[in-house]
Amino acid sequence: MSQDKQTLEEEMQQESFMSHLVELRSRLLKAVGAVVVVFLILFAYPGASTIYDILAQPMLASLPEGTRMIATGVITPFMVPVKVTMMAAFIVSLPIVLYQAWAFVAPGLYRHEKRLALPLIASSTVLFLLGMAFCYFFVFRTVFHFIATFAPQSITPAPDIEAYLSFVMTMFLAFGITFEVPVAVVLLVKTGIVDVAKLRQARGYVVVGAFVIAAVVTPPDVVSQFMLAVPLCLLYEVGLICARMIRPRGQSEGGELTERH
Repeated sequence: MSQDKQTLEEEMQQESFMSHLVELRSRLLKAVGAVVVVFLILFAYPGASTIYDILAQPMLASLPEGTRMIATGVITPFMVPVKVTMMAAFIVSLPIVLYQAWAFVAPGLYRHEKRLALPLIASSTVLFLLGMAFCYFFVFRTVFHFIATFAPQSITPAPDIEAYLSFVMTMFLAFGITFEVPVAVVLLVKTGIVDVAKLRQARGYVVVGAFVIAAVVTPPDVVSQFMLAVPLCLLYEVGLICARMIRPRGQSEGGELTERH
């Protein structure tokens, strides 16, 4: 009898595991499908070339009049705009992708975790996009203009489009993650890993770490390093302000019993 019960439990676990896999595949297909549909729309209009031209505007504005970027590869003029369009399609469809991720994990979360997870997903998405926007509209124009002023008159800058795309994606990622600092601080306090008082005491280490990170991920110029390190420090302070209003786990709602729903 005990062996039959154990066999039944194993079969139920296997069925549950398979149902999770089917659900995961379904969510992934919907997320990928959304990205592909948006990519096809953007590829048709306004077109991959136009989207790359928009991305290249900060660099073109710093180059001498009449100077263009170059492509050293045979298929680079085609592949680079396609990659940029794919990146734009992922950004546009990011709400759908995150919703599919949320729909997959939500059934396994407790009630209080659901209340916390949805605002965190929304805020982290908005902050990441704000980081990219800050990088595009402010950092790129400032850094490229600063670098152009040091170029000797005997040199005509002609950046390669593939190298430019690699640089842009690295900077977008760096500033997007930097703008996630408030979310990370709130999570540390909410989960009880560390309290606000200890985070205040760690300010000096955060400042040093911010400039070290900026020196590693940005170009070797002072302007871009400051433009990454200073926002990181300021956003850390924003995270501390938000964390003061957060109750650590175990202290919320008078210790009420939470259930999955």
